[in-house]
Amino acid sequence: MRIAAAQARPAWLDPTAGTKIVVDYLTQAAAAGVQLVAFPETFLSGYPIWLADTGGARFDNPAQKAAYAHYLDAAVTLDGTHLATVREAVADLGVFCYLGITERVRGTVYCTLVAIDPARGVVGAHRKLMPTHEERMVWGIGDGHGLRAHDVGEFRVSGLSCWENWMPQARHALYADGATLHISTWPGAVRNTEDITRFIAKEGRVYSLAVGAVLDYTDVPSDFPLRDELLALDTPAGYDGGSALAGPDGRWLIEPVAGDERLVIADIDPAAVARERQNFDPTGHYARPDVFTVSVDRRRRNAATFLDD
Repeated sequence: MRIAAAQARPAWLDPTAGTKIVVDYLTQAAAAGVQLVAFPETFLSGYPIWLADTGGARFDNPAQKAAYAHYLDAAVTLDGTHLATVREAVADLGVFCYLGITERVRGTVYCTLVAIDPARGVVGAHRKLMPTHEERMVWGIGDGHGLRAHDVGEFRVSGLSCWENWMPQARHALYADGATLHISTWPGAVRNTEDITRFIAKEGRVYSLAVGAVLDYTDVPSDFPLRDELLALDTPAGYDGGSALAGPDGRWLIEPVAGDERLVIADIDPAAVARERQNFDPTGHYARPDVFTVSVDRRRRNAATFLDD
C-alpha cells in the first residue's frame, strides 16, 4: 500500500483556507497513487502556538481571553461544512484520510484526530486523551471513544496525537485492536519524532508513520490578539516538520524530514509486519492476559445524560 504524510504549512486559524489546503494535498496524493494520507495535529485550523511564549497561564488576562475566543471561533465541528468538504474529497478521490482538527463543542476545543474512509465517511474521531502541559489551557480532556483501528486495504490503521503516543496504555489498546500501521500526528518538530517513531514501530511490530507541520510566527494572521507579541520574540516558533516512517523492525525507512513542505510518500508491505511478529507480538503470543488485565472504556463522555420519555 502507498501511504503519505502531508508535511504542509497550515492556514493558521483560517478553516476555509485550511480546508482548501487539505483538499489540494489529497488531490496530489491521489494523483501519486496514495491510498492513505495523514495530516498533522490540529492542522485544521491550527496548533495553539502562542501559549508557551506569551504567558498562557496568566489568570483572567484580557489578552489571553481574547486569544482563546479567537481560537474557539476558528475551530471546526464534526458535522460542519469544512469537514463535509473534506469528506466529499475523500470519497471522490478514494484516499483514506487521517486529519488533525481543532474540534469545537460549544465553548470547548478538543484536539481531535478524525479518520475518514472513502466509502463510509468519518469512521473515527479521537479526542486527545491528555493535552500536554500548556495545551490544557485551551483543549478539553478527551476520552477513549476513538481508540480504534480501521481497515485500510490490507492494513489496520490506528492513530494518536502528539505526546499521547508516549502513553503505554493507549498504544496497547490500539495494538490489541489489531493495528499494523500506526499514525502519530504532531504540531511539527524533528525533536518530537526522532525517538518515538522508531520506538512504536519496534514495540508494536507495526509500520510507524509520523507527520508534522511547518509553521512560524509570521504565519499568524494580523487580527490575532497576540500577534505583535509573538513577532517580537527573538526565537523562531520551531515547527520544522519531522515527518518520518519506520518499518516494523524499528529501522528508518524515511528519517525525519526537516523544513520541506511536501508529501512524504512510501510503499509498505503487510508481509513485513508478519515477519516481525514471528518473534514478538505485544498483544498476541507475547501477551500474558493471565497476569495482566487491561480494560479500555470506549464510551463517549458527555457532561450530562438526559433521560426523557
